[in-house]
Amino acid sequence: MSARAAQDQLTHRRGAEDAEFPQRELTDMILAAAFEVHTVLGPGMLESIYQGALRQELTLRAVPFMAEVAIPVVYKGARLATALRLDLIVDRRVIVEVKALSAIEEVHRAQLLSYLRATDLAVGLLINFNVPLLKAGIRRVVNSLRPSAPSAPLR
Repeated sequence: MSARAAQDQLTHRRGAEDAEFPQRELTDMILAAAFEVHTVLGPGMLESIYQGALRQELTLRAVPFMAEVAIPVVYKGARLATALRLDLIVDRRVIVEVKALSAIEEVHRAQLLSYLRATDLAVGLLINFNVPLLKAGIRRVVNSLRPSAPSAPLR
């Protein structure tokens, strides 16, 4: 295979990856920061410690984020008194939920997916720091239902 053909194939593959993994460059930066936090602190700390350390690491890397973001919840036209509270929204494009659990359950993925739908964002990272190898504690969640469409009323 010629060098030109190999480059074309690589470019085509990369385009497919980008479609499959939106916000890949940003999520790679977030994950690099998370790996650094885990390397320094290891497993066994409180969730709030990992949240603070990840915020500090993102700041050191000049990655913009908002922490403890309140997202209002509207139910049948009424704004509820209790809002969703997101751990981090990075660069207004990726939600990061930090955990320190023995295992990530399906309910945690569903929670992050609900956050993505409520904010109309496409990608979220669920990062569980309470694992020996951080790679095992990372889940990437994609909101495939974007953009939101109103549902038909139930009868």
